[in-house]
Amino acid sequence: MKSAREAVADVPSGATILAGGFGLCGIPENCIRALSELGVKDLTFVSNNCGVDDFGLGILLRNKQIKKMISSYVGENKEFERQYLSGELEVELCPQGTLAERVRAGGAGIPAFFTPTGAGTAVSDGGLPLKYAADGSVAKMSPKKEQREFDGRQYVMERAITGDFAIVKAWKADRFGNLMYRHTAMNFNPMMATAGKITIAEVEEIVDVGTLDPDHIHTPGIYVHRVIKGEGYEKRIERRTVSK
Repeated sequence: MKSAREAVADVPSGATILAGGFGLCGIPENCIRALSELGVKDLTFVSNNCGVDDFGLGILLRNKQIKKMISSYVGENKEFERQYLSGELEVELCPQGTLAERVRAGGAGIPAFFTPTGAGTAVSDGGLPLKYAADGSVAKMSPKKEQREFDGRQYVMERAITGDFAIVKAWKADRFGNLMYRHTAMNFNPMMATAGKITIAEVEEIVDVGTLDPDHIHTPGIYVHRVIKGEGYEKRIERRTVSK
């Protein structure tokens, strides 16, 4: 497609969107910026984190476009903390490996799986605050999940995740949508790409079909519906400030 704006033009308010990236590495910057300009609201985002206050998904959060986040880490975003604790944002925290596997399972057509991670804790037993009320009380808590014992060890059942759209960032693509990622920018992108009903890939370079070595293709084009050539990448580094 000609632009990120064209690629996300049919994303409706209320959609569930899977977003690749880890911290600020390998995030679909152009698609996020286009969604900000589009102004759609009440979005549910599935992503390892929510960027920082002024970059990445933090832009959409600041604009009050995100209704719910399903994430594993949110520690670098003050606006995220404020919205969550004031009851403006619903948050489902999920162990990082479990989050990756829930999305991978969704892309593979597996509805649920059992994992030992979180078994016997609030993750499985329920009671984690998903959303606060304006007065600081808990308005919505996580439910109790099914647990089973296998070979003497306790496991918790986790449901797969799919989305209406997936937005991912790759290094190269051909015109069939075959994708290659570069180094750690691979992170969550390959799983997200498989689990969206419509997957939009923004890439740094589009090459002719046959240019990419088949053995080096990370996401087959069968999963990808739209490709755009991104521009203006900032490639910021997420820095943590440690208080003394």
